[in-house]
Amino acid sequence: MNRTRLAALAFLVTPALAVGPAAAVHASTGVAPGATSRAVCHVEKESNGKYHVWGMGFPGGTKVTYSGSSSGTVSTSKTGRFDLGGLSGSKWVVKTPNGKTTVTCTKMMMNH
Repeated sequence: MNRTRLAALAFLVTPALAVGPAAAVHASTGVAPGATSRAVCHVEKESNGKYHVWGMGFPGGTKVTYSGSSSGTVSTSKTGRFDLGGLSGSKWVVKTPNGKTTVTCTKMMMNH
């Protein structure tokens, strides 16, 4: 993903206060209550060598767990988005608290 595309993505999401390892929750459109989850997760390597993981389509206003080179929980926005930065490692899995949704994050390439 090139920087222009990242700038466009940044325009669509607004970061909130950091939680955990440089985590922030983003606001955007999400999945309606009772709808089938279309949760997705992506990971990309930043220019500083750390990894950025973000997802959408998770249950809104809940906590999801992530695991990879580290593990923890992060709150989703009301619309089901989350964002984690400053991580090490490129392989991540995100799970909902009820265990009904488990998503392996897709690695995205950045063009510099």
